[in-house]
Amino acid sequence: MTALLRACLLAPEYSTLRYRAAWLAFAVIVIGGAIPGARAEMGNVAPGVVLHASAYATITFLLLTGSRGSLPARAAKAVLTVAIMGAVDEGIQTLLPYRRGAVMDWMVDVTAALTCAAVCCILMRPRRL
Repeated sequence: MTALLRACLLAPEYSTLRYRAAWLAFAVIVIGGAIPGARAEMGNVAPGVVLHASAYATITFLLLTGSRGSLPARAAKAVLTVAIMGAVDEGIQTLLPYRRGAVMDWMVDVTAALTCAAVCCILMRPRRL
């Protein structure tokens, strides 16, 4: 089971799929958040902090494992991309009369991205014997 999970989550042949999945997830977040009442319904499932942290940490992981380059460069690109994604998401919310953007939500997004990238860098670093 571990080998299957590792193959799906880290195999180079699926990197493009993971990268595209990150952008698809972001699109779903933005579109879903624009639907009147959808955010309120999601609030019944989990608090906003949990939703933001889990969604943007997942997107960070998908971007980091779906891009090319050195591990630190991929981590930095993933965090910066998520920071921009979060800002765009919150910016769109300010345009909707039934939503409001919040800097704290963006900070949760960025914190989740930084945490996920740090954990990935620690766990995925090359092993030296």
